[in-house]
Amino acid sequence: MSLPHALLGLLAIESRSGYDLTEALSAEGIGKHAWTAGHTSIYPELNRLDAAGHIEVIERGARGRRTYSITEAGRDELRRWLVETPIRPAVVRNENILRLFLLSALEPQDAVDVLTQILEHAESEAAELRRVREPNRDLVPEGPSAFGHIAAEYGIRADDALADWARWAIDHFQRTIDGGK
Repeated sequence: MSLPHALLGLLAIESRSGYDLTEALSAEGIGKHAWTAGHTSIYPELNRLDAAGHIEVIERGARGRRTYSITEAGRDELRRWLVETPIRPAVVRNENILRLFLLSALEPQDAVDVLTQILEHAESEAAELRRVREPNRDLVPEGPSAFGHIAAEYGIRADDALADWARWAIDHFQRTIDGGK
Protein backbone atom coordinates (compact mmCIF):
# COMPACT_ATOMS: atom_id res chain seq x y z
CA MET A 1 0.00 0.00 0.00
CA SER A 2 1.32 3.44 -0.89
CA LEU A 3 -0.28 5.55 1.85
CA PRO A 4 2.69 5.33 4.21
CA HIS A 5 5.00 6.30 1.36
CA ALA A 6 2.72 9.15 0.31
CA LEU A 7 2.87 10.46 3.89
CA LEU A 8 6.65 10.02 4.06
CA GLY A 9 7.05 11.84 0.75
CA LEU A 10 4.90 14.75 1.84
CA LEU A 11 6.80 14.97 5.13
CA ALA A 12 10.11 14.83 3.24
CA ILE A 13 9.05 18.00 1.44
CA GLU A 14 8.00 19.77 4.66
CA SER A 15 6.87 19.06 8.20
CA ARG A 16 3.08 18.97 8.53
CA SER A 17 0.27 18.17 10.89
CA GLY A 18 -2.18 15.34 10.38
CA TYR A 19 -4.73 17.93 9.29
CA ASP A 20 -2.28 19.36 6.73
CA LEU A 21 -1.59 15.86 5.39
CA THR A 22 -5.32 15.17 5.14
CA GLU A 23 -5.76 18.38 3.16
CA ALA A 24 -2.85 17.48 0.87
CA LEU A 25 -4.34 14.04 0.15
CA SER A 26 -7.87 15.35 -0.35
CA ALA A 27 -9.67 15.69 -3.66
CA GLU A 28 -8.52 19.32 -3.68
CA GLY A 29 -4.85 18.40 -3.23
CA ILE A 30 -2.76 15.67 -4.84
CA GLY A 31 -5.66 13.34 -4.19
CA LYS A 32 -7.32 14.88 -7.22
CA HIS A 33 -4.62 13.46 -9.47
CA ALA A 34 -2.58 10.86 -7.63
CA TRP A 35 -3.52 9.45 -4.25
CA THR A 36 -6.44 10.21 -1.99
CA ALA A 37 -6.88 9.35 1.66
CA GLY A 38 -9.02 10.62 4.50
CA HIS A 39 -8.25 11.26 8.15
CA THR A 40 -9.58 7.83 9.19
CA SER A 41 -6.72 6.27 7.21
CA ILE A 42 -4.07 8.93 7.72
CA TYR A 43 -4.04 9.21 11.53
CA PRO A 44 -3.59 5.46 12.21
CA GLU A 45 -0.84 5.37 9.57
CA LEU A 46 0.91 8.31 11.24
CA ASN A 47 0.87 6.34 14.50
CA ARG A 48 2.40 3.31 12.73
CA LEU A 49 5.08 5.42 11.06
CA ASP A 50 5.91 7.05 14.40
CA ALA A 51 6.12 3.65 16.14
CA ALA A 52 8.42 2.40 13.34
CA GLY A 53 10.71 5.42 13.80
CA HIS A 54 10.03 6.77 10.30
CA ILE A 55 8.54 10.03 11.55
CA GLU A 56 8.61 12.01 14.77
CA VAL A 57 6.43 14.60 16.43
CA ILE A 58 8.34 17.87 16.42
CA GLU A 59 5.63 20.12 17.83
CA ARG A 60 2.47 19.79 19.88
CA GLY A 61 -0.21 22.43 19.67
CA ALA A 62 -3.70 23.26 20.80
CA ARG A 63 -6.40 20.56 20.76
CA GLY A 64 -3.85 17.78 20.38
CA ARG A 65 -2.44 19.07 17.10
CA ARG A 66 0.88 17.42 16.29
CA THR A 67 3.36 18.44 13.65
CA TYR A 68 5.33 15.56 12.17
CA SER A 69 8.71 15.43 10.49
CA ILE A 70 10.39 12.61 8.62
CA THR A 71 13.39 10.91 10.26
CA GLU A 72 16.49 9.53 8.55
CA ALA A 73 14.96 6.04 8.84
CA GLY A 74 11.85 7.43 7.12
CA ARG A 75 13.96 8.95 4.34
CA ASP A 76 15.71 5.61 3.91
CA GLU A 77 12.34 3.82 3.65
CA LEU A 78 10.99 6.38 1.18
CA ARG A 79 14.11 6.07 -0.95
CA ARG A 80 13.92 2.27 -0.82
CA TRP A 81 10.31 2.33 -1.98
CA LEU A 82 10.89 4.92 -4.71
CA VAL A 83 14.16 3.53 -6.07
CA GLU A 84 14.30 -0.17 -5.29
CA THR A 85 10.70 -1.37 -5.40
CA PRO A 86 9.89 -2.58 -8.92
CA ILE A 87 7.15 -0.76 -10.79
CA ARG A 88 4.30 -3.21 -11.15
CA PRO A 89 0.81 -3.00 -12.56
CA ALA A 90 -1.58 -1.44 -10.11
CA VAL A 91 -4.91 -2.95 -9.22
CA VAL A 92 -7.24 -0.69 -11.10
CA ARG A 93 -10.79 0.27 -10.25
CA ASN A 94 -11.32 3.22 -12.52
CA GLU A 95 -14.95 4.01 -13.25
CA ASN A 96 -14.03 6.30 -16.14
CA ILE A 97 -12.01 3.60 -17.91
CA LEU A 98 -14.87 1.13 -17.36
CA ARG A 99 -17.17 3.62 -19.10
CA LEU A 100 -14.80 3.64 -22.09
CA PHE A 101 -14.91 -0.15 -22.37
CA LEU A 102 -18.70 0.01 -22.40
CA LEU A 103 -19.20 2.87 -24.87
CA SER A 104 -20.07 0.48 -27.68
CA ALA A 105 -23.17 -0.53 -25.72
CA LEU A 106 -24.58 2.94 -26.42
CA GLU A 107 -26.15 4.40 -29.49
CA PRO A 108 -23.46 6.31 -31.42
CA GLN A 109 -24.87 9.75 -30.52
CA ASP A 110 -24.92 8.85 -26.83
CA ALA A 111 -21.29 7.69 -27.13
CA VAL A 112 -20.40 11.04 -28.75
CA ASP A 113 -22.11 12.86 -25.87
CA VAL A 114 -20.10 10.88 -23.29
CA LEU A 115 -16.88 11.41 -25.22
CA THR A 116 -17.60 15.13 -25.48
CA GLN A 117 -17.90 15.25 -21.68
CA ILE A 118 -14.56 13.44 -21.39
CA LEU A 119 -12.98 15.84 -23.89
CA GLU A 120 -14.27 18.91 -22.06
CA HIS A 121 -13.16 17.54 -18.69
CA ALA A 122 -9.66 16.72 -19.96
CA GLU A 123 -9.29 20.17 -21.50
CA SER A 124 -10.50 21.80 -18.29
CA GLU A 125 -8.09 19.77 -16.12
CA ALA A 126 -5.16 20.55 -18.42
CA ALA A 127 -6.04 24.26 -18.36
CA GLU A 128 -6.17 24.25 -14.56
CA LEU A 129 -2.79 22.52 -14.30
CA ARG A 130 -1.32 24.98 -16.80
CA ARG A 131 -2.65 27.85 -14.66
CA VAL A 132 -1.03 26.39 -11.54
CA ARG A 133 2.24 25.71 -13.35
CA GLU A 134 2.35 29.07 -15.18
CA PRO A 135 4.72 30.92 -12.78
CA ASN A 136 7.45 28.41 -13.69
CA ARG A 137 6.17 27.34 -17.09
CA ASP A 138 9.49 26.81 -18.85
CA LEU A 139 11.70 26.28 -15.82
CA VAL A 140 11.50 23.54 -13.22
CA PRO A 141 12.04 25.37 -9.92
CA GLU A 142 14.67 24.30 -7.41
CA GLY A 143 13.72 22.58 -4.17
CA PRO A 144 10.65 20.63 -3.11
CA SER A 145 8.29 22.45 -5.47
CA ALA A 146 10.17 20.94 -8.43
CA PHE A 147 8.36 17.66 -7.92
CA GLY A 148 4.95 19.31 -7.98
CA HIS A 149 5.94 21.04 -11.21
CA ILE A 150 7.06 17.74 -12.74
CA ALA A 151 3.84 16.04 -11.61
CA ALA A 152 1.78 18.92 -13.04
CA GLU A 153 3.58 18.54 -16.36
CA TYR A 154 2.72 14.83 -16.36
CA GLY A 155 -0.92 15.68 -15.67
CA ILE A 156 -0.99 18.24 -18.48
CA ARG A 157 0.47 15.78 -20.96
CA ALA A 158 -1.88 13.00 -19.80
CA ASP A 159 -4.92 15.29 -20.08
CA ASP A 160 -3.77 16.49 -23.51
CA ALA A 161 -3.39 12.87 -24.64
CA LEU A 162 -6.86 12.02 -23.29
CA ALA A 163 -8.36 15.02 -25.09
CA ASP A 164 -6.63 14.00 -28.32
CA TRP A 165 -7.93 10.44 -27.94
CA ALA A 166 -11.47 11.72 -27.21
CA ARG A 167 -11.41 13.79 -30.42
CA TRP A 168 -10.31 10.70 -32.35
CA ALA A 169 -13.06 8.56 -30.78
CA ILE A 170 -15.69 11.25 -31.39
CA ASP A 171 -14.63 11.30 -35.03
CA HIS A 172 -15.03 7.49 -35.16
CA PHE A 173 -18.57 7.56 -33.77
CA GLN A 174 -19.48 10.65 -35.79
CA ARG A 175 -18.58 8.77 -39.01
CA THR A 176 -20.95 5.99 -37.88
CA ILE A 177 -23.70 8.56 -37.29
CA ASP A 178 -23.04 10.15 -40.68
CA GLY A 179 -23.32 6.76 -42.42
CA GLY A 180 -19.65 5.90 -42.73
CA LYS A 181 -18.66 9.02 -44.67
